[in-house]
Amino acid sequence: EFVVMLGPSGSGKSTLLNIIGGIEESDEGSISIEGNSMNMMNEKKLSLYLRNHLGYIFQQYNLIPNLTVRENIEVGAYLSKHPLEIDPLIESLGLKEHQDKLPNQLSGGQQQRTSIGRAIIKNPDILLCDEPTGALDYATSKDILKLIEMVNQKYGNTVIMVTHNDAIQNMADRVIKLRDGQIRDNIVNNSKVSAADLEW
Repeated sequence: EFVVMLGPSGSGKSTLLNIIGGIEESDEGSISIEGNSMNMMNEKKLSLYLRNHLGYIFQQYNLIPNLTVRENIEVGAYLSKHPLEIDPLIESLGLKEHQDKLPNQLSGGQQQRTSIGRAIIKNPDILLCDEPTGALDYATSKDILKLIEMVNQKYGNTVIMVTHNDAIQNMADRVIKLRDGQIRDNIVNNSKVSAADLEW
């Protein structure tokens, strides 16, 4: 499923994503994935669980500056028991010609593609995306959304994407709307459109 969490700044969507991702702790309630309650895990079990099941794409690319594109993506592979093959992934990310470059030699879109590659080479069950197009121009944003859509369709990962861009909800299977720290709507989208057809 491709899930979009939508809401204005301060609505709690990034906080909720960080709780799902184990970056922040919740004050109450619980997160359960495949019947495993994250709240019941000690720090070591939680780290292993997150490592084995979750991938995270940040708005800030968080690439390692002295590693090449290929090496940055390989970092994600080392964290997985069942990583994807790196060469076809680099090809599908459109990074083949750039794989030996350092992050400071890349455009913003290429850096975001590298960050996506690092997250999905793990072959995670759940891919968490925090405003992945927030710092990008329109054309590059569309390319990144098409890429995440391809990942969801090709590899079958559940995608949970936080955004304040209303148009992106149209490509989702499910839209969760937040306001003032509350889920206000949980909508199944029966008329989704492809990322290529989005306009804003």
